[in-house]
Amino acid sequence: MMGKRPMSLLLAVAATLLIPGCGDTGARDDAASARSAAKGFPVTVSNCGVKTTYQRPPQRAVALNQHATEVMLALGLEKSMVGTAYLDDKILPEYQDTYGGIKVLAKEYPSFETLLAAEPDFAYGGFASTFDEKEGRSRAALSKAGVNSYLNIEECPSGAVTMAVMDQEIRNVAKIFGVPDRAERQVKQLHGTLETVEGKLAGVKPTKIFVYDSGDKTAFTAGGAGIGNEMIKQAGGVNLFEDLDKAFGDVSFEQVAERAPEAIVIYDYGDQPVEDKKKFLLANPALKDVPAIKNKRFAVLPLSSTVLGVRVPSGVESLARQLHPERFR
Repeated sequence: MMGKRPMSLLLAVAATLLIPGCGDTGARDDAASARSAAKGFPVTVSNCGVKTTYQRPPQRAVALNQHATEVMLALGLEKSMVGTAYLDDKILPEYQDTYGGIKVLAKEYPSFETLLAAEPDFAYGGFASTFDEKEGRSRAALSKAGVNSYLNIEECPSGAVTMAVMDQEIRNVAKIFGVPDRAERQVKQLHGTLETVEGKLAGVKPTKIFVYDSGDKTAFTAGGAGIGNEMIKQAGGVNLFEDLDKAFGDVSFEQVAERAPEAIVIYDYGDQPVEDKKKFLLANPALKDVPAIKNKRFAVLPLSSTVLGVRVPSGVESLARQLHPERFR
């Protein structure tokens, strides 16, 4: 008996310690996880008039609009995503596999209720329409529901939207998720493409460009306040409506004729095929004397390549090849 009592006592003490110990272990694990997740945090990001302090990286993010989704995938953040929505084009091939593992919440924008049903802690929007107050998806409404939000900074520029703004967009998202090194690798890769194009186009005479997005009574075109304008410059062109002080805007076809573009860049998206857009422009009587129409000189870019995101440099290269093919032979 004397030999067994110390063992019994030891077992009893161990059993007593195990009961609170299980809870303490969980608490310690949670605390360790929080400390690990919050390394380098808190971080504060001011974005389009909304200032947000993040205590740790978002864990349940939703990306709305293609360029927002692809920025997140380029940064390797798919494991932090619980949803995506609203593509204008097929996802880039290099991100297709990871994109396939993310739930698509809606073909276009999800309702506020559908968005909240995904239980996100962060929503990344590509266009101002993402956070449409009339649709109940305002940033204020999301904040009230406990969801932080971020809007692509092309939607609220403080100056010209240049490649430096593209870099800032990528760095901002990386900062929010605590992966700044990934941003630097991505930026370096993107600028490698731009530098190659710049070398090919050295000394080239810029082509006078009119962008045709859509419209039949008036032309919806690219102005001077969006990344599309910078893309045209870097592709060896000059945007004839650079003086339009917005990213996109309407102009008359008579104005287009007066400015006499040498080439027309068609933005490809939606239900209207590129060939239909070409036929409309070629048949438009106001444009019959325009050099681009006379020479049937068109270039095409998918809309997804003309908004601020990781497609921009490859879009510049594609446009440059179409405007100045002789430089890429």
